[in-house]
Amino acid sequence: MSAPVATGSKSERVAVVLRTKAGEQHILRRTGGHAFRDQVLEALVGKTVTATGVVTGQTFILDKWTVEDRK
Repeated sequence: MSAPVATGSKSERVAVVLRTKAGEQHILRRTGGHAFRDQVLEALVGKTVTATGVVTGQTFILDKWTVEDRK
């Protein structure tokens, strides 16, 4: 999904975020990807993914992911 992040700061923007089954929300970044706009991650909006990576603060830096089939 996309959501506003860093509201009121110089970094305010609409970002691709991941909402976990536990209800947590993390800003998504891809290892080696642009911090503010990444078309690869934007293509994941609305999809269910399984991913691995590192959580640092509010950000989940993805290194691998798969898109789940919705059957």
